[in-house]
Amino acid sequence: MEKRLLNAVRQAWGWVGIEPKRVVAVNSFGNLLLEDNAGRYWRICPEELSAKTVADSEQTYNDLMADADFLGDWEMVRIVEAAVKSLGPPDTGKCYCLKLPGVLGGEYQPDNFAIITVEKLILSSGDIALQIKDVPHGGTIQIQIED
Repeated sequence: MEKRLLNAVRQAWGWVGIEPKRVVAVNSFGNLLLEDNAGRYWRICPEELSAKTVADSEQTYNDLMADADFLGDWEMVRIVEAAVKSLGPPDTGKCYCLKLPGVLGGEYQPDNFAIITVEKLILSSGDIALQIKDVPHGGTIQIQIED
């Protein structure tokens, strides 16, 4: 599964400059923590259509993982509890997602939750993020979806 996720990251999120080496962690909403070839750590947050460097070394990554605020955001406990209650637990290789991403107005509410494979979530979120990357806040968008 890791090889498929790394390929999905390269394909869908490579445009942000990430060259993933390994998947460090996957949370219940398909967020990824990755180490890249330069030893930096990235977080891909599909519901916010973002991919950002979160640590520039293993030491700063370890410090980040000891930070209660970061861990609370990463674990998403109350949101995951609501998703489990609404949809049940996802099967292996699947995760929860927002049908409409948060940056497009989707809310972290059960009627906006779905279950998807982590790979499809990474591919679709990277594609949408690329399509809207230059749209100003409040701008109009038209998303193109292809099978």
